[in-house]
Parts: sequence; C-alpha cells; structure tokens
Amino acid sequence: MRTVTLIIIHCSAVRPNQLSSAKDITQWHKARGWRTIGYHYVVRRDGTVENGRPIEQIGAHCVNHNKYSIGICYEGGLDAVGNPKDTRTDAQKTAIRQLIMRLKKTYPLAVVVGHRDLNPQKACPCFNAVSEYRDLQP
Repeated sequence: MRTVTLIIIHCSAVRPNQLSSAKDITQWHKARGWRTIGYHYVVRRDGTVENGRPIEQIGAHCVNHNKYSIGICYEGGLDAVGNPKDTRTDAQKTAIRQLIMRLKKTYPLAVVVGHRDLNPQKACPCFNAVSEYRDLQP
C-alpha cells in the first residue's frame, strides 16, 4: 500500500450541458499524452462514483503532489458561460463526502484539500474544500 497524505478534490471544468465521465476524461488525458486518466475517482452529477486510475498507482492530477495523494474529480465546475462555479449537485456532495470517509478508513492521516490550495493559480474545485471537509481532517 502506498503512502497517502493528501486527498485532493478537483472539478472537471465543464459547463452544465457538458458531460465528463471517467471514460471521457481518460480520452482527454490520453490526448494530452498521458497513459490514462489522472484522477482516481470521478463523481458524476447523479452521485455515481466511477473508478479512474487504480488507487495503488500514483495519479497525474496535481503537479508536485501526485506521489502521496488521491485525486477525486467531480463532473462540473463551470457555469453556463464558462466561469468557475461550484456546480456540485446534492448527490455529488453526498457521494464525495462518503467517498472521503471511506478513503479515510484506509488513510486516516490524509488531509483533504482542493486543487487550488496547492496551486493558487487554479480555481479548481471552485469551492473551499478545506472548510467543507473540516470535520474529516486528521
């Protein structure tokens, strides 16, 4: 089992009328020259959690932080005109929280952060993950 110190929350940066399944994101990432999807999980608007990169493998979702992290990406993150916005549905909020709680059983010392907390030039995930998941922090 690899060491995991961070659970990093991302958005897929798509508008409400656009889809971004794990399969879609895999295609996008392969088009960028990556081996496969960079995230470990994708949470769809209906709350379905799709597996991405196997959890045992190092992800490709946050420069300088991939080795010790798990990446969770929710479908959305942009408003209808393309501006960053927290577009999580209630189903996504519930599913993300449940997924984090499940991961914390295996990685109890992992800190939950948003992509923007590690790269201030990013708006992703378009909400304050540290505050949102304060009760799940070590």
